[in-house]
Amino acid sequence: MSSGTRDPESDGGLRVLAAGDLADGTSAKFLLPCGGRQLECFVVRHEGRLHAFVNECRHVPMTMDWVENQFFTEDGAYLLCPTHGALYVPDTGECVAGPACGKSLFRVPLVERDGEVFALCPDPLP
Repeated sequence: MSSGTRDPESDGGLRVLAAGDLADGTSAKFLLPCGGRQLECFVVRHEGRLHAFVNECRHVPMTMDWVENQFFTEDGAYLLCPTHGALYVPDTGECVAGPACGKSLFRVPLVERDGEVFALCPDPLP
């Protein structure tokens, strides 16, 4: 898990990775300091775009990676919570199947500057 480095120019932004670091269908976890605590988060590249979420299923507060740093279903179409089989759309975080249906993962805002990707605290915090 990457802990990243603080970006002093970005209102609490945390450098997560270089913009070209992730291939499509892959992910990376990181810790994001927010509200006095460390949120475990993950970033995925899906259909060429980066999306980040708090690593917590909306049904039961358990981590989403079924194997360390593995979030996608085998076909790469959804993010899977292995505990109860909830399926989330990778670009929106919306649950479309399983016990959390209709809820969405907590999105972590990303900002890209000079080829680097920075994460900001979600609002509201989970």
